[in-house]
Order: sequence, then structure tokens, then C-alpha cells
Amino acid sequence: MLEIDGIAVAYGHLQVLWGVSLSVDEGEMVALVGSNGAGKTTTLKTAQGLLKPLHGEVRFLGENVHQRPSHQVVASGLSLVPEDRLLFPHMTVLENLELGAFSPQPRKARA
Repeated sequence: MLEIDGIAVAYGHLQVLWGVSLSVDEGEMVALVGSNGAGKTTTLKTAQGLLKPLHGEVRFLGENVHQRPSHQVVASGLSLVPEDRLLFPHMTVLENLELGAFSPQPRKARA
């Protein structure tokens, strides 16, 4: 379902990830754990397509995430939900999660 294959990522001239690989199969839950500055957020932003890797590839449902516009990536069901940012503090946890399924196709699949 989601495959991250050997990504290397940099912010400008500062490389922060080297050769990160992981995969998540359908129905599987995976936790990405590490100390501050370990690259968790960078890995997730790259998986979402928000950052482009120097090397490696991110595939979701068999398609390269970085060759598609962001709205198509989200419409296919891949979205990033930031934690502890209080983006919508007046909403329940469920409502915040449902916000990630705002496009018609993912909403139908998750209903």
C-alpha cells in the first residue's frame, strides 16, 4: 500500500535523512518512533509528497507520490494529520480525523 524505498532528504544543503525505507500494508498499523530531530516528521512529509527526496522513491497504491499533484495524492487516500497542533481545538478527535477524508473517494471508502 505505502512503500518508502531508500529516501534521502535535505533541507537546502543540509541532508537530514539517508536511505530510509519502510512499508505499510493494507490494514496494518505502524508507529514511527524516535527522539526529537530523528527525522519522523521529515519522513512523513516526504511520504505525503510535501518534500521531494534527493534519492529513493515513495509509492502509494503502486504509484510514485512525487509524480502526482498534491490534490491527487490526497484524493487517493493518503493524507498527513499533524499531532498536537490544536488546528481545530473546537472539534472532536473523530471530527479532526474525518477532516482527512474530505475528498469524495476516501470519504466513501472510510464511511
